[in-house]
Amino acid sequence: MSTVQPIDRVEGTAIPLRGDNIDTDRIIPARFLKAITFSGLGDHVFADDRRSMPGHPFADPAYAGASILLVNRNFGSGSSREHAPQALMRWGIGACVGRSFSEIFLANATTIGLPCLTAEPDDIAALMAAAEAEPVTRLAVSVRNLSLTAGGRTVPLHLPAALRDAFLSGQWDATGLLLHRFDDVHRVASRLPYLTGF
Repeated sequence: MSTVQPIDRVEGTAIPLRGDNIDTDRIIPARFLKAITFSGLGDHVFADDRRSMPGHPFADPAYAGASILLVNRNFGSGSSREHAPQALMRWGIGACVGRSFSEIFLANATTIGLPCLTAEPDDIAALMAAAEAEPVTRLAVSVRNLSLTAGGRTVPLHLPAALRDAFLSGQWDATGLLLHRFDDVHRVASRLPYLTGF
């Protein structure tokens, strides 16, 4: 039986990705959406950008293994494809911190347990500069404290209260909640006439 998994801290190095309005078509190009599962999507994150933009962070070995993605404004805009946050998470990203996120991207990310928190522009700029200067710098994101710490500096983060509560309680995982109380679900289903045929 599944257990509900609260999410609070995400720790690791950061990968800085500069630019506003980076859309889901760039995060995971459409030709990689033909598979019937999300397996392997991480290999194709920013596939076209990595090929056409020398020095792209997702092609830079210095950021291999990073778990916190730093972005600018309106990240994840464009199409509503749920594959975009799936691909990032399967690449290894455990949290995103940026100036702002597309509403649909934010919803899709929350559904899979990928916190997307916002910070002030000056703080994002400083964090990106630090990650570029010292890619080995370790960061810690706390959903509970709404903070990011890096190299002795603490940055305040923002997350809507409902999303913060969902991460901390494990309610972000709708399937996990159903499986966690599967006996209750089964009891209710056994009384529903459109399921029992009576």
